[in-house]
Amino acid sequence: MTMARRVAGASPTELGELRATVRRFLADKAPESRVRAVMTSDDGVDTQLWRELARQLGLQGLAIPEAYGGAGYGYVEQAIALEELGRALTCVPYFGTVVLAANALLESGDSAAMSRWLPAIAAGELTATLAAGDPTATTVTATRTGQSWQLDGTVSHVIDGPSAELLLVAGRTTTGLGLFAVEPREPGVVRSQQPTMDLTRRQAAVDFTGTRATLVGADGDGERILTRVLQLAVVALAAEQVGGAQRCLEMITEYATTRIQFGRVIGSFQAVKHRCADLLVTIELARSAAARAAVSATEDAADLALMASLVKSYCSTAYLQAASENIQLHGGIGFTWEHPAHLYLKRAKSSQLLFGGPSLHRRRVAQALGL
Repeated sequence: MTMARRVAGASPTELGELRATVRRFLADKAPESRVRAVMTSDDGVDTQLWRELARQLGLQGLAIPEAYGGAGYGYVEQAIALEELGRALTCVPYFGTVVLAANALLESGDSAAMSRWLPAIAAGELTATLAAGDPTATTVTATRTGQSWQLDGTVSHVIDGPSAELLLVAGRTTTGLGLFAVEPREPGVVRSQQPTMDLTRRQAAVDFTGTRATLVGADGDGERILTRVLQLAVVALAAEQVGGAQRCLEMITEYATTRIQFGRVIGSFQAVKHRCADLLVTIELARSAAARAAVSATEDAADLALMASLVKSYCSTAYLQAASENIQLHGGIGFTWEHPAHLYLKRAKSSQLLFGGPSLHRRRVAQALGL
């Protein structure tokens, strides 16, 4: 089930205004100094920024239907927001809450669950995430006990897991796979922050031992829900990767036009020009692919699975290339902690591995095309 969204999305002019507004807001509220302070804090979450994103911009509710307190737009508009959030490396649980949890609730078709949690997500009053991976590899078991359910098992690498106020968990039942809602304060829930390369996006391992849970949607419908949500997540991640790659190119350009070597700015050297030009082409292709995938997601097109794997493969590679070039073309300073280049490289490498690496998705593309 896919919730209805606006028949006509934002116009190109409106999309441009959305991008400019979000970029100005993040430049003011989430500069590099703020990102560095938050990423090394205990919880790694900019709570103030999270609230302001909702109150001033309404970003959390951008793609949530109006019936549940959102703006009712689609993934094209949300992709713009994700690009800008990725460009700024903001330390907010947008991906876990909006991309994963909100979409899981919408795909469940559970009106009671959607009415209970989506308005709070749209208002920036609730953070959530999806504790699930490949539907075929789910090891958490869900046992019915009277009128309730009980979960047992462990889920690793839960995005925004350390701080989420609501967990949506995939659990295997006698019927198949189900989706369950768990409040982290329930007895039997233990969250352990996992060390990752990317300090700007926290992940957790979550253990469930006899944990009480609430079924969301129909028992046995979990595989369909997860498959769809993970496709949407890959499309969203591609947009975020494009934003990060674009910022890397901007940093390279800024440095190449100011750094003087042998009496000339390094951007005047042919080798540097070629590398910048090649990178520009790579990023523009990634942007076009990510935008096309966002259209497929909004329209619930038949090619969504194909487009999701295509952009995951290409945009992951493009971002890592941009982040690597950013360090190389900055020379010695690019390897230092004080320069932001390493933050983008770490996000690029970490994102490349989320939801399966490029090689996995290239195989899926080949299979879909019958190659």
